[in-house]
Amino acid sequence: MNDRPPRGVPSGLEQRAAQELLAEERASAMARIEALQRHLESIGDVSTWTGTDDEHDPEGATIAYERAQLQGMLVDARRDLNALERAAARLDEGTYGVCERCGKPIARERLEALPATTTCIACASAARR
Repeated sequence: MNDRPPRGVPSGLEQRAAQELLAEERASAMARIEALQRHLESIGDVSTWTGTDDEHDPEGATIAYERAQLQGMLVDARRDLNALERAAARLDEGTYGVCERCGKPIARERLEALPATTTCIACASAARR
């Protein structure tokens, strides 16, 4: 009987490294979310006290733009966190590091650069065409 993991699934040592990387990335994403939320709240606090009218005050457009930009960044950060959590679940399931499109292994370098990725470089490139 072969005790080795299936091709593409990280070995024990690689799995620990992947767990650590995912944990670091998750902590970073959570810190980014908290910082963006604080910044968004501070804009709301300032707007409340200054009485700025977004529509008629020259500064209002800037505040509205900054608020919209922060909200977009917050959506992106939450999406990143969700992807990292799904990657951690795939690691627990034993499917981490396997391309969801073709079933081939995802290169270690790609996983190190994009720990939450679900596709190998060939499938990712094909999807962009």
